Amino acid sequence: MDHVISYYHVAKDTDKIIREGPTGRLDEYLACIAKIQKAVEYFQDNNPDSPELNLVKARFEKGKESLETEFRGLLTRYSKPVPPILILDAIGVDDELEVQEEVTLEHLPEAVLQDIIIISGWLVEYGRTQDFMNVYFQIRQLDRSIKGLKEHFCKSSASSGILYSPAVQTKRKDTPTKKAPKRPVYIPGHDYDLRAKHLNDALNEKHGASTGKDDVLDIEIDSYIHCISAFIKLAQSEYVLLAEIIPEHHQKKTFDSLIQEALDNLMLEGDNIVSAARRAIVHLKQTKPDFDTTLQGTAASTKNKLPTLITSMETIGAKALEEFADSIKNDPDKEYNMPKDGTVHELTSNVSVLEQFNSHCLVLVNVIT
Repeated sequence: MDHVISYYHVAKDTDKIIREGPTGRLDEYLACIAKIQKAVEYFQDNNPDSPELNLVKARFEKGKESLETEFRGLLTRYSKPVPPILILDAIGVDDELEVQEEVTLEHLPEAVLQDIIIISGWLVEYGRTQDFMNVYFQIRQLDRSIKGLKEHFCKSSASSGILYSPAVQTKRKDTPTKKAPKRPVYIPGHDYDLRAKHLNDALNEKHGASTGKDDVLDIEIDSYIHCISAFIKLAQSEYVLLAEIIPEHHQKKTFDSLIQEALDNLMLEGDNIVSAARRAIVHLKQTKPDFDTTLQGTAASTKNKLPTLITSMETIGAKALEEFADSIKNDPDKEYNMPKDGTVHELTSNVSVLEQFNSHCLVLVNVIT
């Protein structure tokens, strides 16, 4: 009898905790909601017309909303863009360091991650809602980290006297809006300012202080290549985090949405590079008659330079596409990377495309220059 009477006091007994929210006391909050849920079930089964049922139902919905708010708040507060220097360390951009540290990317503090996992599990099992998954991918998008890396390269090139040319810049307005086998953490005491100086010095040493077109294109292609590598590293790392938080049957869709903006921006920039290469080839072909006329009477080796260049550029482009297609069909790592259900391989297919494109970026440098 006392047990039954207690259900009539649940709404009043839990009111204060539900109003104050789960911050800092998630376990207590969930225990409180569990009491409310049991009261809801009791009244639904035994007294569905009682005003108490509506009261505890309203209290339960308020508790669910507070958990969704907490989920969003924790993600927003602790999801920061990965520092460019840390990204460059993670993708192994600097081979000149005497000691190469194994760098992994931080996602969230351990205690925060555990709270987010618990809230996610509750929202799926008891809250019967998927809204938090949309919140997740919107907050965890990769684009801010990629943009930060591009800005880092832009500042580095400016400090070396090399400015980005408009030749291969993207033609759209910026749209405002990471894991190794073990959970990643930042390296304590890592001297990022010193690393930044070292990398900037290396960039200056590589390209010099000249502002020639070759230097500009080298910087731009370097930036693009590193952004592709960064995207791959960040996406792989982010997927492992996502797998801990998002239910398995929703991981594919959430991951696809999470990487989409960064991937679209990289594709757009790649299209601009390819377009620049195409314009270069078209212009060479258009000037060939004048070239031939001007060099009439010169040695065969001199007259053949432009035709040889055009043939070489077209051959390289065709060969790159052919090798790209073959590598997709005959990827030796396909079986290793693809579980029996094919899920992870399908999820990361866009990443694989970028990895292949990465290997042909230097070909594009030769074509453009």
